[in-house]
Amino acid sequence: MKRAFACAAAMAAMFTASAASAQDADVAFNVGVFSDYVFRGFSQTNEDPALQGGVDLTAGSFYAGAWASNVDFGDDTDAEIDVYGGFRTEAAGYALDFGVVGYFYVNEPSGADYNYVEFKAAASRAIGPVTAGAAVFYSPDFFGLDEEATYVEGNLAWAFADKWAASGAVGYQALDVNDDYTTWNAGVTYALVEGLGLDVRYFDTDVDGPLSDDRIVGSLKYSF
Repeated sequence: MKRAFACAAAMAAMFTASAASAQDADVAFNVGVFSDYVFRGFSQTNEDPALQGGVDLTAGSFYAGAWASNVDFGDDTDAEIDVYGGFRTEAAGYALDFGVVGYFYVNEPSGADYNYVEFKAAASRAIGPVTAGAAVFYSPDFFGLDEEATYVEGNLAWAFADKWAASGAVGYQALDVNDDYTTWNAGVTYALVEGLGLDVRYFDTDVDGPLSDDRIVGSLKYSF
């Protein structure tokens, strides 16, 4: 719990400092319904639906936010709450994002060691309707039994028609206890009305298991 409070306090302090240096701060909310909550190729809800929502605050180049979802790990854990913050900038035509994310789990069993923190560095570049990006996440004390963990991802998005976009990603999760694995996803998004999007996405991994096998997930998300 000390790790969780330290992460939250650091991000709160960072955003407070950024807000003081900016005249205006923007606040945005989002809520979504998903047929399954898949994170890096693994179902987090035992293949059941998920209700998710979050809030994002932006002040100049700084941002902070919180997000939550129900989860089902087959124990007493009820929900995941993420708290994050960072800094966005541009250089040589690339959008850059540096941040930290804290993942915290409600009612985790004693000794489970689910809570963890990741540091993030990402870059992307838009060329017409296509945006290509890459990101790396590092945790010194990862979920469960794993300690050091690194996740590297490449992604691509294409706004190919009015209200339509296609996107996909390939990622590699390196772990120090469990086996490393590769995951990928691809899907299409349709903007029903302003702020409301419908997404249908295919997920898969090279791990053979009921929670990591290939699946199609549908979602409806509203941002306001």
